[in-house]
Amino acid sequence: MDNLAMSLTSEQTDKILQFQDLTGIDNMTVCRDVLQRHSWDLEVAVQDQLNIREGRPTVFASTESQPPTVFTDTVAQHVFISPPSAYRWGGGTFGYVVSLVFRLCFDTINSLLRLTLNIFWRRRPQRQVTDPVGDVMSFIKYFEERWGREGHPTFYQGSYSQALSDAKQELRFLLVYLHKDNDEECNNFCRNTLSSPGLAEYINRSMLFWACSVSSGEGQRVSQAFQENTYPFLGVICLREHRMTIVGRILGSLEPQVLLHKLQTICVANEASLVAARADRVERNFNQTLRRQQDEAYEASLRADQQKEQMKRAEADKAEAERRRQLEAEEDERRRKEELQQRKVDLLSRIPVEPAASDADTVCVVFKLPNGQRLERRFTSTTTLQDVFNFVFCHPASPDEFEIATNFPKRVLTCQGAGALTTLADAGLKKSQVLFVYDLEA
Repeated sequence: MDNLAMSLTSEQTDKILQFQDLTGIDNMTVCRDVLQRHSWDLEVAVQDQLNIREGRPTVFASTESQPPTVFTDTVAQHVFISPPSAYRWGGGTFGYVVSLVFRLCFDTINSLLRLTLNIFWRRRPQRQVTDPVGDVMSFIKYFEERWGREGHPTFYQGSYSQALSDAKQELRFLLVYLHKDNDEECNNFCRNTLSSPGLAEYINRSMLFWACSVSSGEGQRVSQAFQENTYPFLGVICLREHRMTIVGRILGSLEPQVLLHKLQTICVANEASLVAARADRVERNFNQTLRRQQDEAYEASLRADQQKEQMKRAEADKAEAERRRQLEAEEDERRRKEELQQRKVDLLSRIPVEPAASDADTVCVVFKLPNGQRLERRFTSTTTLQDVFNFVFCHPASPDEFEIATNFPKRVLTCQGAGALTTLADAGLKKSQVLFVYDLEA
């Protein structure tokens, strides 16, 4: 139970409790196993259990392509033989002793005959089975029309292969009944024993019940599989040592209480095998769940590591891109400065020669640079504003981008473009002037 609780999430535990309330199954391991096989779909699991109680195959049995192989355990198998009713004596001590002695002799002789038949008896050709479910449903209809619809065990409404598959998947006992038509022993067994409510309640609670007539193709096939020709016949099958095994045979008609005792004896003797199978299945499911959780944790860790690696690569790529951008910017700035320097060298030779202070046409200009430095230069009145701009531009202390303006009233001189060829005289600059240089990149 501790391992079971450890392997369950809170949601799965809630589903198990709901499943118990809806189905009445007390064993939590059984509930967990059923839900596990249905991928924890509560609605489908409950519906499948209701199908079993009503005798209908589960979704697993309906889709089973290869039915389980059935083995015969000759060592641990319980065999109960009841002599025909014609050989039963009346009551009293003498009758009881004679009946007991006869029964022992009958059981011994019957066992020897069965062994001889199994060795030397040539089987009849097996009738072709074309509609196994139809054969089963025909017998169920025949039984209920003759002996009633109430009081008997719930018939499994599927083929023998489907019943085997469901018994294996549900880890339940499978009780197989083979009926012979027009046989008085079989008729008495159906009328007096199978129609007993107490026996039916035990069978419904403890096992699946499958029945068919040996006059049908499906019934004959199952009879030959059991290697039986004594009727009425009951066979008990369960999962034992990982394979479906015949663990009990009951031949002949029995009273309800006697049959109930024999079925209980078989179930008690083999219940440990089903308990071990359930524990093995729980452990296997637990290991699968644990392995799946470990795989999911590993995958989550791997994804986290991959994401971290991707983030590191993205950050490294981003840093590399930023470094390249800075290098490119620095390279662009270096080329720009080189180009500016070359341009200043080229323009320096084009600046007109400074006139003498005594020339009547001289204009004396004082430039105030942004760093506070003052430049003085004489120009002729016919010097263009472009030449004035080039003079300032070529000075080492000059900003790279600037404009030249008068102080009062403030007026920006158009030193480039359309007004570049304007002379100082035309610009209204005469004699002495103070011009301000403004850094446009500041």
